[in-house]
Amino acid sequence: MKGRFAIVKKFPIFAIISLILMAPGLVGLVTLPFGMNLFNMDVDFVGGTSMTFDIHEEVTSELSGSTIPDLVEQATGVAPSSVQKTGDNGEQVLIKCTKLDSEQQAAVIDAMQQEFGITDDDTQNIADVNATIGKEMQGTAIMAAIVAVVLMLIYITIRFELTSGLAAVTCLAHDLLVVLSAYIVFQIPFNTTFIAVALTILGYSINASIIVFDRVRENRKYARRELFEDTVEKSLWQTVGRTINTSITTLLTVGMIFIFGVTSLRQFTLPMIIGIVAGAYSSLFLAGPLWAKYRGMLRQNRRDKARAKVQSTKTKAAPTLEPKAEPVVVSEGEAEPAVEAPAEKKVVTPKKVSRKKRKKH
Repeated sequence: MKGRFAIVKKFPIFAIISLILMAPGLVGLVTLPFGMNLFNMDVDFVGGTSMTFDIHEEVTSELSGSTIPDLVEQATGVAPSSVQKTGDNGEQVLIKCTKLDSEQQAAVIDAMQQEFGITDDDTQNIADVNATIGKEMQGTAIMAAIVAVVLMLIYITIRFELTSGLAAVTCLAHDLLVVLSAYIVFQIPFNTTFIAVALTILGYSINASIIVFDRVRENRKYARRELFEDTVEKSLWQTVGRTINTSITTLLTVGMIFIFGVTSLRQFTLPMIIGIVAGAYSSLFLAGPLWAKYRGMLRQNRRDKARAKVQSTKTKAAPTLEPKAEPVVVSEGEAEPAVEAPAEKKVVTPKKVSRKKRKKH
């Protein structure tokens, strides 16, 4: 469309930007099986110690964000992975650390009693979290994500076509890798909340992509002779306002939770915000162009196969040429083969008939 930025034609630019954003998350996933952990794994996945205290006052963001973490680090020499506000009245605090021995646990209890004037009865729970439970959670999360993606692919393929489903799944992988990059860059504790974040982002991103796909299908009904890339371009500009407005309204709600929430909520809402932005970006700049590219590749493959089939049929049906007579090579000392002279044609001359015989006839 004239006067507007060509989104489909500029797809390589957006692809490069996406690769840069996905790089940390992709590297983190690839290196994880080789023992190189770039994530800030919480005790939910790697095991550790969780301690719950009732401090008889509201656990503010300042207490959970700086006061209590500094207290635990001074007592044990280990920074806690997370400090969360719990309980019905908001006066309980849950501290999660890597594995602490009995002396370190006693040091944390003494530090909390001196700081908040609590007693032994206010130490509600001290438990060691087994890493095996974390591995089971990882397996459950991966299986849930795979099942969700497969079901989405089937649904989009039935509603639209296979190439649009492949484009949507590619965008989902892009959004999840961008969120994983955020976990690595900002060192957000990687715990069970990631499962909720990932599944939420999957649902949000696929919804934004379907809006674009649906508009492409509607425009395609009335523009059969138009290039598919042009139809996608027009559809993207028709849905850009809706996508941006939906993203902004969602970000306002999540952003308020991030600003006014406690540390544990911020650790949940920050990757959510990044995932929402990534989902809007992929639906606008990746989903449509990828559909057009996958569709063109599939059709080109079909054309190549059709050409090869026609060429094979022509080759089989072509008449075989009679072999030319090979020249006879005569070596020195050998007699040349006798060549038969062509037979002379006998010329038959008509007999002359006398006039007397003509008269008899």
